[in-house]
Formats: sequence, C-alpha cells, structure tokens
Amino acid sequence: MSDKDQLACESPSIGSRSGTGYIWMAYSVFFFVDPIMRRSLRFWLVCVGIYAVFLAVYIGYMRARSTKQRYVLLAAFYVLGMVSLPINSSSTAFFVYSAAFLPFAVASVPTVIAVMVAQCLGVAVQGLVMHVSLIPIAITIFMIIVVGTSNIFVAQQKRSQHRLRVAHDEIERLAALAERERIARDLHDVLGHTLSVIVLKSELAGRLVERDPQRAAQEIGDVEKTARTALKEVREAIGGYRSQGLAAEVEMARNTLQTAGVAMACESPVPKLTSEEETVLCLALREAVTNIVRHAHATQCRMRFATTEDRFHSLQVEDDGPHPIKQEGNGLRGMRERVQSLGGRFSINSEHGTTLLVELPVRTTSTTGVVQ
Repeated sequence: MSDKDQLACESPSIGSRSGTGYIWMAYSVFFFVDPIMRRSLRFWLVCVGIYAVFLAVYIGYMRARSTKQRYVLLAAFYVLGMVSLPINSSSTAFFVYSAAFLPFAVASVPTVIAVMVAQCLGVAVQGLVMHVSLIPIAITIFMIIVVGTSNIFVAQQKRSQHRLRVAHDEIERLAALAERERIARDLHDVLGHTLSVIVLKSELAGRLVERDPQRAAQEIGDVEKTARTALKEVREAIGGYRSQGLAAEVEMARNTLQTAGVAMACESPVPKLTSEEETVLCLALREAVTNIVRHAHATQCRMRFATTEDRFHSLQVEDDGPHPIKQEGNGLRGMRERVQSLGGRFSINSEHGTTLLVELPVRTTSTTGVVQ
C-alpha cells in the first residue's frame, strides 16, 4: 500500500478495518426527509433504489485499497447526487459525503479546493438547467464548502501525525541498528585483543612447558586471568562499554606487546580527556596493538600523545613491522566510525611500517560546566 493510501485509511471516515467508517452513514437518514413528507409509495420505491446505489458506493469506498478506486467512488458519490437532486431535494447528503471524503483521498490542498469549486459550480449549473429550487441548491453548495473545508484541516492533521509516527519509528529503527553496530564493534575490539593475548601466552606456555615448567605455569595463570578479564569486558560491552582509563590501557598495551616480543615506548604523558574521548582512544589503541601483534611482525612500537595547533588531541601509534596494513577490516572500520562520530580524523600511513593517527577535537568547558 502506498503512503497516500495508508494516510487515507487512517481517517475516521475511512476506518473500514475497525468498522468505525460505517458510523458516518447515519447522516444519510436525511435523504428520507422528502419521502416521509410526500408519503408516496412510488416515490418511496424510487428513493429506496437510489439509496441502494448509495449503499453500494459507500461500502465499496470503505473497502477500497487503492487511490484510483477511491477517486472513482468519490466521483460516483457526486454523480449520484447530481442524478438524484432533481428527484429528491434531500440528496444533498450525497454531495456532503463526496466533499467529506475528498480531503482524505487527495493529499494536495489546492487540488481539493479546486475540485470543491468545480463541484459547487456543477451543482449551480444543474440547478439553473433543471430548474431545481434555489433552497436545496444553496444548502448543497453551503454544505460542500463547510464540510470540505473543515475536513481539509482534519486530514492534514492526520497526515502530520502519520509522518511523525513514521519518523519516530525510523528513529527507533536507526537507534537499534546503531546499538547493534556499536556492540558488534566493541565485541570485535574486546575479543580480538584478549584472544590474541591468550593465543600468545598459550603458545609461549607450550614452548616453555618442558624447558621451564615454572614459567609455563605462570603463563597459564596469566591466560586464565586474561580469559576472566575478557569475560568481564564482553559483559561490559553488551551492557554499554566503559573504559577503565587511558593510562591503564597504555599499560595493558605495553604488557601485551612485551609478551609478543615488541618493545614499546610512550614518548609523552597521557592527556586528560572526557570519558567518551578516552573510550574512543582506548579502543583505537587496543585495535592498533592487536594489529601489531597479529600482522605486523614488528620489533618496535612508538606511541605519542599531543595537542595539535588546530586544537586536536592526537594519538599516534607507529611500528616498524614489515607487513603494513593493506586493507581496513572490521576493527579499523569500527575505529574510524567512532572517531568520526566525535568529529575527529583517522588516518593510516603504511610507507615505513604502519603509522596510525587518531585526532579528536579539543572540547572546551563553559562557565556552567558544560562541555562544548
């Protein structure tokens, strides 16, 4: 179903699924004012026949599921009114239904107004040609204008509500998608790092088990502690990752690289950052260390924190490995997305080893204590 059809179906006058749309048939009782006044069996039979056609059109409109069907049935309401007005002056009700449903079937307000004007002109011309009494003609035109105009506002309000509802649903969908992506990135970073450490220490323990059983037992103990830490971090990632601090992450990176035989040098002190910035840099550092341990085959790693002239906090991680990064995987792509979400910059240089650079804009604190 198209958006226009969906909007049309939301009108209380078109609520066929819940049955509320049939309530508005109550207004059609005015069609029998003339038959009651005349008390003529023949006239009654003619009016009942006309009313039967009206019921068929009305039920068809309630069950219509396409815009074309609604347009045809709206025209049928109007034509039925034009045919029956010279016979029964109470046929004004048919024009009212046409004018009442029109704003819900047609989204364009200028189009609705133009059709209403055409309807009024058609009724006036018919009155002149068929010599119909002026009173029912005037009442018909008045009802078309009043009912049609009032329903324009109701229909537009319902369309606005529908758009808000669609926007709200879309926001919820995007928020859920973003949360799933965040959890996927965090799980990748957490598990990728800790599992690499477990593999390294397990391999080292395997090599030492005969040569140095005591050292092997120590490494197995580290494997157990690392596995427990990984389990804890996975739980934190699922519940919403919170960093333990950049300084602690630097020390963890140093220990991991040392286990892998890579010497690390940090050439500058760790800066003071917001918790959100620390989390991004911690995960960036963790991914960088994981790549060095897994792929780079490096012997040296240099780390540097700085604040650039264009007011960016920067983290640079450089290694001398002969296997530079040639293609971004999920980890690096997730890192780039996190950095960019804070308005930062992310780059990789693979000319001599691999140099990873993360830059986050410096945030100032206002006098009210709000970070800007």
